[in-house]
Amino acid sequence: MANADVYLKHNIVAEPLFNQWHAWSYLIPPATAAMFIANSHLKMMRSFVSAPEVHVAALKNPAMLGGSFINHPASKALEIKELINRTTDECAPMLELADAIKTLDTTVQAQAIGNSLEPLYREVPAPLRGYVELIYDLNNHPAMRFIEGLLYKSRFYRPDFQSIALFADSGERPFAFSTPKLPDDQTLHLGVPFGSAQLDELFKTKYKPRPFGEVKEILAVSHKDEPLLSSFFTTEPEPTGDRYEGKGVRIRYFGHACVLIESRRVSVLFDPVISYKSNGGIERYTYADLPDKIDYVLITHTHQDHCMLESLLQLRHKIGTVLVPRSNGGSLADPSLKLLLKQIGFSDVRELDELETIEVDGGFILGLPFLGEHGDLNIRTKSAYLVNLENRSTLCVADSNNLEPKLYEHVHEVVGDVDVVFVGMECDGAPLSWLYGPLLTKPLARKMDQSRRFDGSNCEKGLNLVNCLNPQQVYVYAMGQEPWLTYLTSIQYTDESRPIVESNKLVQESLGLGRVSERLFGCKEILLEPAAASAKAWN
Repeated sequence: MANADVYLKHNIVAEPLFNQWHAWSYLIPPATAAMFIANSHLKMMRSFVSAPEVHVAALKNPAMLGGSFINHPASKALEIKELINRTTDECAPMLELADAIKTLDTTVQAQAIGNSLEPLYREVPAPLRGYVELIYDLNNHPAMRFIEGLLYKSRFYRPDFQSIALFADSGERPFAFSTPKLPDDQTLHLGVPFGSAQLDELFKTKYKPRPFGEVKEILAVSHKDEPLLSSFFTTEPEPTGDRYEGKGVRIRYFGHACVLIESRRVSVLFDPVISYKSNGGIERYTYADLPDKIDYVLITHTHQDHCMLESLLQLRHKIGTVLVPRSNGGSLADPSLKLLLKQIGFSDVRELDELETIEVDGGFILGLPFLGEHGDLNIRTKSAYLVNLENRSTLCVADSNNLEPKLYEHVHEVVGDVDVVFVGMECDGAPLSWLYGPLLTKPLARKMDQSRRFDGSNCEKGLNLVNCLNPQQVYVYAMGQEPWLTYLTSIQYTDESRPIVESNKLVQESLGLGRVSERLFGCKEILLEPAAASAKAWN
């Protein structure tokens, strides 16, 4: 195969890893990565080594799939122990950083009582000196602000821990965030940092062939691994998608919160979570159904199932601009998504604030407020977006929880009626500690933890939102139901699950009001005819 032109097969998974763990948005910024290594990864691995049978038994219960249980057989305990030893050795600077963050937070909370913070700079632990600013809010509540740009230039940013695992998709991936990836005979590990152009060259071969010898050379694959690498390629091209050339607007639902909106002039992709090719199962869109160029990618928030690095890295070579919400600027729980994406090789990343707009060919994109779903933490890196193309408007509110109905009355006064609304209704949601627990520097009372959840709107809240915006079509999405997403969401609904019951009610209420409505699953295409110019222009 050395001289043959080859294509990367469309069923080959390219899983990004950080120190052998599935890489997501909090494993890139140095401060959050350090806290997850210290307070999540090492704890889970030590628990597994001490009692692997407990983890094995727990995961026989489907309800435990999203918990802190490592999905490996007990026989892998020795390999996990070796990873513990390697982590404590090679990640020692990051563990020092995590300890320094906890120490400084304890010091600041105890000693910063409204007086000048200048004397406390002498108390900053050595790993953090020069990387933080000590601050108060207007009520004298102290905090520390990380100088993220400097941290990315420090010894604490470790692109050498980044790698890509290539393997054929079997359709049965374990829950990604609680289990490190161990070597096996079917997986090829590429020690390539995420920002490397080598990855772009690899993923381009899905669509444009290249001599296999060149691919092997670009990826620096050893002669020993050549047979495995060659099994991931084929000399036969796959059919691929083209840019939409019809009139009006075409909307395609790719699963979960991934929505592609196209006119003949521009393409906009929300929260890319793309399925690999499958020879069976439910109908779906895959990477092959995307256009050659994606003009704009919109990220609604940083949660793992919306800002998915696995899909983003594979699409980077065909993305024009990434639009992201503006962050708080240096808080531990809210790192800059713009800095993160630029650090891993995305060249054009722009922040779009609430009620800020950018003009696109034939329309505009508008950032709108996104309430809830973040455990009441002060996280600004979350945004709904209204996309107006050919005078047809589509609003994706992601997992927004309509905590304050008056908000959408104000929004409607600004934007008027909307043609299509996509609303998430995962209204149970995990507790605060499920995601942010590793960032906490002191224990959170269980009662507090259980009351602060990552929940979207129920029927009452969702219907209030919809009625305020008066759309013609209403779609429930971002439910994580598709079977190829279980490794991200661990969701397994039944007909009695509250999100299913509540979303059924919203769909029926919407149909009763004369709207087109459906809870989406698998794939869906929606065509909107071009409309006359709106009487109310956006300023």
